Amino acid sequence: MATTIKRALVSVSDKTGLVEFGRFLDDCGVEILSTGGSAKVLAEAGVRVREVADYTGFPEMMDGRIKTLHPRVHGGLLALRDNDTHRAAMAAHDIGAIDLVAVNLYPFEETVAAGAEDSACIENIDIGGPAMIRSAAKNHAFVTVIVDPADYQAVADEMKANHGATTLATRRRLAARAFGRTAQYDTAISRWFAAHEGEKFPQIFGLSASLRQTLRYGENPHQDAAFYTTGEEAGLATARQMQGKALSYNNINDADAAFSLIGDLPPSEGPAVAIIKHANACGVARAESLCEAYKKALACDPLSAFGGIVALNGEIGEDVAREITALFTEVVIAPAASASALAVLGRKKNLRLLLTGALTAPDAGRQVVRSVTGGLLVQSADAGQLRREDLKVVSRRRPDERETDDMLFAFTVAKHVKSNAIVYVRNGATVGIGAGQMSRVDSARIAALKAEDAARAAGMDKPLTKGSVVASDAFFPFADGLLAAASAGATAVIQPGGSMRDDEVIAAADEAGLAMVFTGMRHFRH
Repeated sequence: MATTIKRALVSVSDKTGLVEFGRFLDDCGVEILSTGGSAKVLAEAGVRVREVADYTGFPEMMDGRIKTLHPRVHGGLLALRDNDTHRAAMAAHDIGAIDLVAVNLYPFEETVAAGAEDSACIENIDIGGPAMIRSAAKNHAFVTVIVDPADYQAVADEMKANHGATTLATRRRLAARAFGRTAQYDTAISRWFAAHEGEKFPQIFGLSASLRQTLRYGENPHQDAAFYTTGEEAGLATARQMQGKALSYNNINDADAAFSLIGDLPPSEGPAVAIIKHANACGVARAESLCEAYKKALACDPLSAFGGIVALNGEIGEDVAREITALFTEVVIAPAASASALAVLGRKKNLRLLLTGALTAPDAGRQVVRSVTGGLLVQSADAGQLRREDLKVVSRRRPDERETDDMLFAFTVAKHVKSNAIVYVRNGATVGIGAGQMSRVDSARIAALKAEDAARAAGMDKPLTKGSVVASDAFFPFADGLLAAASAGATAVIQPGGSMRDDEVIAAADEAGLAMVFTGMRHFRH
């Protein structure tokens, strides 16, 4: 069913495209009702416009809080045009039909993000706008509602094609978008109030996000998928894709794991590179340059690195770009890239390059949400950080300076490896990683086997786990995992501690001549 647009109400905070759309409506002979700043902008552009206050016969008041909350507005939006009783009420009370509403809301989210005072945030809670949007969307059988300036052109095109009318299909689509926007807006307000009151987990947990892109499929081709952004922080969701094919579900998931890990290795502590495969680290290193860090990270597990994700904590230069492109890589993510690096990476047309502009440090205030059957699990992000003074030496032998540096690095990497996680590090680079095993001792053995494979591939006589340190994301429940690490050549161990058999594990470390420290903090990652 097509509905001809004869009267429109336009009241927007975001004036993008307002004048052009207003001129189009005016040229179509549509009567335009408007308020405040929107009316002024339209009038100054030569668009014929009628103030809502003039239309309702009721002035704006209370600093604009009262202007559109009037029966002549909402009656015109909600009236069913094919209902005799509604038409009679409209005639009796001189209520004209309003066929189109273009409204976007007071910038509450932007005001909060700018760190404004509470009074300013509250004043930017829109009341009339959501009421008009909901009225129009409810009555979409007759009313067209626009909440996003990006939809002006589509509506104009449809009106041109239909002699000034819109179709029911378009009105239904716009109504769905309108209710989504008011839900998003109310969620932002609700979460602001909850945070203001110090409620980490309010009684009702609101979650809203905006569609960034639909994806070809999910983890597997038979699964549907899409990528949404929450707008809460810069990072992967706001990165610029400079080249390459569209990102897949798995690309995004793995790139997020890479970006999270590299965010824990700030540039102030030196250049660092992480290589990720299936959301697990397969090589991480610090060095004097990004190029050297990449080579060290790659040496940990060059087989797994094939088709992986590379994350860097600094600007990509031409030298490291050449190293990266020597191996098939799915995604490269970094804060920036030089012009010469862009040229080198650009020769690999299928390589996706994401530039974030900055790194995102771990933030305990960020919430991690995971769906389960019939519900959601919500927790704060793992922003746990260790300092030297947090380490408790529990072995007879104390670790030396180099071992301590490597242990802190290894424990940081273990935080980003699926549990059960075992990470061997030597001289600022991972040399063996065991991830996601049901048994911690199996993770220790797998990491050592991978180190042996990497040594053979590099033509080395012995794996780099000889003389390394080892990190465990959680305590060793038995001494067997620790002994497996000792057999691989580890000389020092960092682990949370807290097992009922800590004494046995400490005794085993002492017998093997290992230095061992407890952190009191674990890093499960399921």
